[in-house]
Amino acid sequence: MNNIIVYCEIEDGKVADVSLELLTKGRSLANELKCKLEALVIGSDLNGIEKTLYPFGVDTVFLANDTRLYPYVTAPHAAIMIGLFKEEKPQVALLGATSIGRDLGPKVSSALHSGLTADCTSLVIGDHYEKKTDTKYDQLLYQIRPAFGGNIIATIINPDCRPQMATVREGVMKKEIMDANYVGEIKNIEVDKYLAPEHFAVKIIERHIEASKINMKGAPVVVAGGYGVGSKENFDLLYQLAEVLGGEVGASRAAVDAGLVEHDRQIGQTGLTVRPRLYIACGISGQIQHTAGMEESAMIISINNDINAPINKIADYAIHGKVEDVIPKMIKHYKANTK
Repeated sequence: MNNIIVYCEIEDGKVADVSLELLTKGRSLANELKCKLEALVIGSDLNGIEKTLYPFGVDTVFLANDTRLYPYVTAPHAAIMIGLFKEEKPQVALLGATSIGRDLGPKVSSALHSGLTADCTSLVIGDHYEKKTDTKYDQLLYQIRPAFGGNIIATIINPDCRPQMATVREGVMKKEIMDANYVGEIKNIEVDKYLAPEHFAVKIIERHIEASKINMKGAPVVVAGGYGVGSKENFDLLYQLAEVLGGEVGASRAAVDAGLVEHDRQIGQTGLTVRPRLYIACGISGQIQHTAGMEESAMIISINNDINAPINKIADYAIHGKVEDVIPKMIKHYKANTK
């Protein structure tokens, strides 16, 4: 069987977290498929970047190191990726569902006629039987993602075309080092073999990146509100509690759709995935679309006036009451005990 290749994004000389998460998942998929895990890195000043990748179980690092390849521009990156895939013929190719991955993935998959599943939340190896043709397919990549606004979970397969390509959202996979002493090999890519002058028709003259003001992924505590919070005024209580606890405020999709809070704070299948030490769910019913984004939190506290709310089944502690009554008491208690 051919190998798994993960496209690794580089920003300011560092590998993006989503790429490291994909390497972790890719390693487990490669073990199941009994093939190699490979990484593709395209950029400039990449000397030593392999030391970051090897511990995640990477067997081969394909390195395209050229000053013309950073910052990211679609055409040259796509040309290198397409050329390499035609030669290596990977069975699986994974990219982060970032602005770069969402730009690069469709261009590459279109050129290779391979298809692409976007914004996956899970990847599983499984078999498939096609009744119409009486054909059994072994060890396909099940590409799992929310559909119809998160109301259903779709499992997508690509039986015939290769590579099986998918983009995966940041945070849905765990980032874990396999072996700090693991060492693979480097294969330097001769970039001019794939590139032509027209690939550099677009040049970046000036580039500005505004850092996100919300650090949901790195927050040790997340205070999240749902539609049951009721109003923006009540959401202010959540911000006060989060400030006292040194955390961030999150929200369910229902709260975002109701205009109670901005979309950047949405947690769930169609939002962010978080794993804080403490997750306080306020007025959140706990439908699967939301819990998929927070169920791996170390501790979950639910505050809800519905004692039968689904969120209470996964909560470590469930507080029965109204958000506007309970939160002020928590703020008062934590303020008194953190001085």
